[in-house]
Amino acid sequence: MRISRQTHRVLQIFLDAPKTWRYGYDVSQETELKSGTLYPILMRLADRKLLEATWESSTPGTPPRHLYRLTPAGLSFAREHVLASGTGSRRRPALSGAKS
Repeated sequence: MRISRQTHRVLQIFLDAPKTWRYGYDVSQETELKSGTLYPILMRLADRKLLEATWESSTPGTPPRHLYRLTPAGLSFAREHVLASGTGSRRRPALSGAKS
């Protein structure tokens, strides 16, 4: 299966910390993908059981948000398609003093 360049970038981010839950917004910031590109990718990966998706429990004053992380099948898929391509991680460097 071939994957798009954008899907490749999303999978790279998840491979950086495969067991970590991530907000779509954070993935958007790291990949520099617009929501109209990113969220269909996230939904497609979740539909294919490559990502787990769950709702964050909301706290008063904040809306609930989706969280995503790789499934075991997603981890294998990402390793096969991202690491095999030889590109590895291409995260942008953190800004000095920025929180992670």
